[in-house]
Amino acid sequence: MSHADRVQGLFELTRPGNAIAAGVLSFIGAFVAEGTAVFSNSGAIGAAIVTTILATGAGMAINDYFDRDIDRINDPERPIPRGAVAPRTVLIFSLILFAIAGALALLLSRLATAIAVVNLVALIMYTELFKGLPGVGNLLVSYLGGSTFLFGAAAVSQVNTPVFVLFLLAALSTFARELIKDIEDIEGDREGGMKTLPITIGYRPSLLIALVVLLIAVLASPIPYLIGIFGIAYLVLVTPAILVTIYAGYLSVDDPSVGQSILKYAMYISAVAFIGGRISLLL
Repeated sequence: MSHADRVQGLFELTRPGNAIAAGVLSFIGAFVAEGTAVFSNSGAIGAAIVTTILATGAGMAINDYFDRDIDRINDPERPIPRGAVAPRTVLIFSLILFAIAGALALLLSRLATAIAVVNLVALIMYTELFKGLPGVGNLLVSYLGGSTFLFGAAAVSQVNTPVFVLFLLAALSTFARELIKDIEDIEGDREGGMKTLPITIGYRPSLLIALVVLLIAVLASPIPYLIGIFGIAYLVLVTPAILVTIYAGYLSVDDPSVGQSILKYAMYISAVAFIGGRISLLL
């Protein structure tokens, strides 16, 4: 493989779309907490966004490092299985990103730094220690997904009720999506000796749990408007997200791969709804 292929492989390992989306969620957490005042603290929120992007990218890369044997079955076109980049290079690359993210986190408030340290350790240890424990890995990823809101808010020293509600909603959706993804990956995970929830309790029970969690998330989605956290714009914007979530759950019954992929877009629409809902309260 050429140098260009190696660089492309490393970039691909970070899943840049997911990493940037995580950075946006950190900004949303800060914006929901502080409103337009967040722009007067641009240094802190900028550091938080970059930290989140780097940490997420590092977590994605190190996950591929540990999952390289499983990916030869589940996803042979990933950079390591297809030979674009050597496993050792991926490990070093991910640790460098983690180190930079950790250094940036030290510039933030104590609470933000604490959240960053917990998350960085969790990302490093996820695949080796937690992913193979039935349900535990899903819960950890759910926390990590929702904690981007907490981290962004903590970066501007303000974690309040609205941000915590967003954390819970994001965690519910992430749990369901991760469980559906485990269902999709059941063959490779079994070959790799993993003990994920679908392997432990079966395909159908796991899918039922995922759909119940999705239903809870759907029913809870209007709560931020009902308790006055967000304005009417939130309710208008979150409705498409609810519909996409329901559709993704329906598709997951027959095709978990398509279902979990579509569910990701519902989460992005929800993020737009969070911003719109907060702005509508400021007008």
